[in-house]
Amino acid sequence: MLLQADSTRESTAGAEVDAGDVDIVYFSSVSGNTQRFVEKLGRPAARIPLYAKDAPLVARHPFVLVVPTYGGGDLGPAVPRQVIRFLNDTRNRSLIRGVIGAGNTNFGEAFCLAGDIIAQKCGVPHLYRFEVFGTPDDVAAVHEGLEEFWKQQP
Repeated sequence: MLLQADSTRESTAGAEVDAGDVDIVYFSSVSGNTQRFVEKLGRPAARIPLYAKDAPLVARHPFVLVVPTYGGGDLGPAVPRQVIRFLNDTRNRSLIRGVIGAGNTNFGEAFCLAGDIIAQKCGVPHLYRFEVFGTPDDVAAVHEGLEEFWKQQP
């Protein structure tokens, strides 16, 4: 089940969207590659809004972040600005427990760089890396890995 901020709603001062009872928060661009991967997991998930005018998402429970890498292989701005905005909210940052990176192996050493950066800055593990929208093996590995990961969390 995917929960999303209503992208047609204008945000007003102080308005925000509650992420609800989910253990995955993700960002996906218009291409939808990351969203397709998350949908295949079949777990409750909330999407970080695509547009700045949308009400911000606020996590209420610990979560794993699934994030694509931007930049086309450059070592510059790999983390999407929407994700930076989400994590700059201390309520969200305090609840991140791990990160799963999406990327393109054509990016070379920048493959899944956004996941590496977030893991380092937030002090959480980079749990998994997958290419574009993942393979069935990636989906199975992440699903099983998340089951184990959440069992080990306090």
